[in-house]
Amino acid sequence: QVHLVESGGGLVQPGGSLRLSCAASGSIVRINAMGWYRQAPGKQRDLVAAITSGGRTNYADSVKGRFTISRDNAKNTVYLQMNSLEIEDTAVYYCNTEGTLYSGGYRPFTSWGQGTQVTVSS
Repeated sequence: QVHLVESGGGLVQPGGSLRLSCAASGSIVRINAMGWYRQAPGKQRDLVAAITSGGRTNYADSVKGRFTISRDNAKNTVYLQMNSLEIEDTAVYYCNTEGTLYSGGYRPFTSWGQGTQVTVSS
């Protein structure tokens, strides 16, 4: 099994910054893509940003130029630096990873974090 632990959420004023972290642990052989999704009340969960093992990134149009995703492969950790936060960024942010684990054999996995609340308010 793969366990994800997220941290870094909180309350911030518009224009402020937050940095989210997500560390993966378990019988991990390889992590391919790592990403962040968010879900606001009454809305679906949407992709915010993703990064491949080679460092290729993908962002939602709404966060381009404001958010930066990065990863530390040695620590199996992904980060999301969020700058110039807007009220519309308020949501629960979820970390997602996919890759290969070893449990009596090599198996693909997809795991989700428990979510961390980001609230942007004056």
